[in-house]
Amino acid sequence: MGTVSKALELLDYFTKARPLIGLSDIARLADLNKATCFRLLTELGENGFVEQVGTSREYRLGPSVLRLAALREAQVPTRDAAMPVLQVLAQQTGETAHLSLLIADMLRPLAHAYSAAHATKVMLEDTETLPFHATSSGLAVLAFQPEAFRNAVLAKPLAQLTSTTLTNPTALRARIAEVRGLGYAESRGGYESDVHSMAVPLFDALGRCSGALAVAALGTRMGEAQRRMIRYALLQAGSEITTLWGGSLPADIATLWRLAA
Repeated sequence: MGTVSKALELLDYFTKARPLIGLSDIARLADLNKATCFRLLTELGENGFVEQVGTSREYRLGPSVLRLAALREAQVPTRDAAMPVLQVLAQQTGETAHLSLLIADMLRPLAHAYSAAHATKVMLEDTETLPFHATSSGLAVLAFQPEAFRNAVLAKPLAQLTSTTLTNPTALRARIAEVRGLGYAESRGGYESDVHSMAVPLFDALGRCSGALAVAALGTRMGEAQRRMIRYALLQAGSEITTLWGGSLPADIATLWRLAA
């Protein structure tokens, strides 16, 4: 891994729950010695990507992150374009709707919308990375990636997050094949034991899977009628967001979605 990659990787350790990180902690998280970590953070700081605050001189994200995010959104308004569709999806289903993007080799949440239909709902953290093997979003994206990408993901240690999380590569390959055959994915308690989610892949202008759209609900509310309704709403919303992003559905996916609707 090059110096630039190592420096940028440090930015991934900042989350909503961990907005401030000291040098020792970030060195431990990144498995780097403190001298190397300090040098990388200094370079990031000189370019505005991190800054130090308080008497403890902890690090937080700097203003350059906001500038780049604003420029990206101005040129390719992925979040703004999708939000109205996401909000309608949440209201239609009465559940939590969320959107994620494939960035490098990680699946990152981009936006979410909550429904007011239930006092108890699935709550999301914007900045966490979604595991491919344990979420419907991850399975939906993984199913439509090149074989080399899937092999790389399945070759890594896969965390057993709940009692029903699939971690066996053979079993996961069978599940992925099922997702490819259906055009959508489901996860029953794979990420959180009481959460049942459904997701569809999203595609770019070249027909490549670039992310996923999902609805997550408490498992106790996911009866067969609710599953059918959510699946229909997801297929409609997934097609709309793909179009809004300038993408196009591959012919086989378009056929699968017509049959599943």
